[in-house]
Amino acid sequence: MNGAAPGGRIARRFTALVVVSCACHGAPDAPRSTPAPAAHHGTALGSAAPDPAPRPPPAVPTAAGTRPEQAPWPRSRPPRVETDWCIDGIDALDEETCYALPDAPTHALLIYLHGIVPPGKESQQKTNFETVVARASRRAGVAALMPRGKVGLAPKGYASWWGWPTDGSAYDRHAAPIIDALAEKRRKLEEIAGVSFLRVYVAGSSSGAFFAAALALRGGVVADGYGAMSGGAGLVAHELTALGPRPFYIGFGTHDTVGRSARALADVLRGAGWPVRVAEHPVGHGAREIYLDEAFAFWREHEPR
Repeated sequence: MNGAAPGGRIARRFTALVVVSCACHGAPDAPRSTPAPAAHHGTALGSAAPDPAPRPPPAVPTAAGTRPEQAPWPRSRPPRVETDWCIDGIDALDEETCYALPDAPTHALLIYLHGIVPPGKESQQKTNFETVVARASRRAGVAALMPRGKVGLAPKGYASWWGWPTDGSAYDRHAAPIIDALAEKRRKLEEIAGVSFLRVYVAGSSSGAFFAAALALRGGVVADGYGAMSGGAGLVAHELTALGPRPFYIGFGTHDTVGRSARALADVLRGAGWPVRVAEHPVGHGAREIYLDEAFAFWREHEPR
């Protein structure tokens, strides 16, 4: 991924289609200003061509006449990491990243971007999204990375909270190092698991949904599927059709305020020929297992055969 950083990025001009505000667990999300005209070439976290069928982990050599045993899953465990970011029952990859692995080996990875989260060891926002992601990804047989955002990117009044770059100028200033960090975290998890992730999905809720949408529309991260839950604004990108269509799941609640922007995002993607599923549920704002359950199913419908 690092090889695709500064030198490989070509500026693109974007026109803002919608500018909306949303609430992050009762708090406003990052401000929606008109995106700056700069953009970055994408870094491929997923496959751009049909993937080979996932291979089982190599068998451990045994004495003649005995049954071979499967390689351990995961292959190793990282040294114990002391961090307040990961709740009980969720493993820590490093001080700012949690991960969850399913019971059996997998070659699929979800990178999930949270909504704004307050500092401190315990918070409802952090507990909810990590629990949702861990349960849904394990149920789907997919590994999950839950990186922490950056302080200073949340909206006014939440300066000490963790957030993501969700408007154009913030994206231009902060997206590139975040993208590089995501690639490194993926590599570390592959070493621990002892597999290569052949399919990678990028999704997020609230603030993370807006950033996930920006990564997709700007080509910042080329993944096998994207998801925007409780957030996500649409931008008309002159070169969006050149990025190659990828399945995009959009979920939101009837008791939320992001429906208009979610539908606008869907219109932009459909206009560029991307497969889109829009799902509305009778819930409020934030991460929900139903969104991820539906997203995994939708992404798999569009896997190369």
